[in-house]
Amino acid sequence: MIVIDTSSLIKYLLREEGWKNVSHFLRKEKELVSLYMTLIEGANAVWKRYSLYRDISFETVGQILDYLHATREIIFYEDPLKYLREAERIALEQGITVYDALYIAQALKYGKLATSDEKQGKTAEKLGIEVNYL
Repeated sequence: MIVIDTSSLIKYLLREEGWKNVSHFLRKEKELVSLYMTLIEGANAVWKRYSLYRDISFETVGQILDYLHATREIIFYEDPLKYLREAERIALEQGITVYDALYIAQALKYGKLATSDEKQGKTAEKLGIEVNYL
């Protein structure tokens, strides 16, 4: 299993620079896992693009959110609370957010992390996790 974080999933859904790499990764990897909060963080990123940047239409928002929810067919989502205590420790020791540390705590279980967040990736590598930068 490979943990995929919100940064990579949103890069793909919002067609940000490098999204084709994420698309290839999603098609290639068959055992993906993430946290339920990815769906919430993803929805918030879409809201931000629509409400603050105004660079996507309301119709496009609906399509992107549909795709986001459809990821449940290819990604196994877990409860982030089961990783919270470990994530708090990682965040405090490594100087990263608890949000990022949650994915690292999950990746400690599975051994691999896919991310577009360089700081999160470097921290994960320090902790012995194999990182795929997308």
